[in-house]
Amino acid sequence: MMNRPMTGPDPWRSPVIVAQIPDTGLHRQLEASPAERRAMADLAGLRDILSAHADFDVEPKSGGRIQVTGRVRARVGQTCVVTLDPIESEIDEEVDLTFAPEAETRRLEDLIEEGRDDEEPAEVADPPEAIVNGLIDLGRIATDALFLAIDPYPRKPGVVFKAEVTAPGPEDHPFAALKALQDNKKKGK
Repeated sequence: MMNRPMTGPDPWRSPVIVAQIPDTGLHRQLEASPAERRAMADLAGLRDILSAHADFDVEPKSGGRIQVTGRVRARVGQTCVVTLDPIESEIDEEVDLTFAPEAETRRLEDLIEEGRDDEEPAEVADPPEAIVNGLIDLGRIATDALFLAIDPYPRKPGVVFKAEVTAPGPEDHPFAALKALQDNKKKGK
């Protein structure tokens, strides 16, 4: 779930009060400040986040549900896992989430857990995210989408990892030391 607690404070916040969302919905454009980008980079273990933008449409649906759709775009500074050179990566991630009142999400989670006890697991859609304290935090949604889109093993374009393979010598096998001891014993040493 997106609303799981992150360690420490959320670095990029943009809360929307659900009760204030008009029937026609709303559109929000977000841009992370330098301080927010630094905090996100530290949290994600990145060298840097050079830019982070999000465009969201927030629309009320029936039953108190809220649909959040949009895109998160960012430019992140990472380190190539092969050459250890600094590189930059582009993030362009779509977001499509449904939020529901907390009581409904708990009820649906319980139903899904009960369904997992059956012998044959049924194909179950993900439950909606919880609306916590009457708020949906668009900054948190953007941060989570960005973090999930980061390549954990970034490489410079065209770089291929090649393991150095050398043919083992006749004395380079797992039992070479035992053989040497045995040979010494035979020679009376």
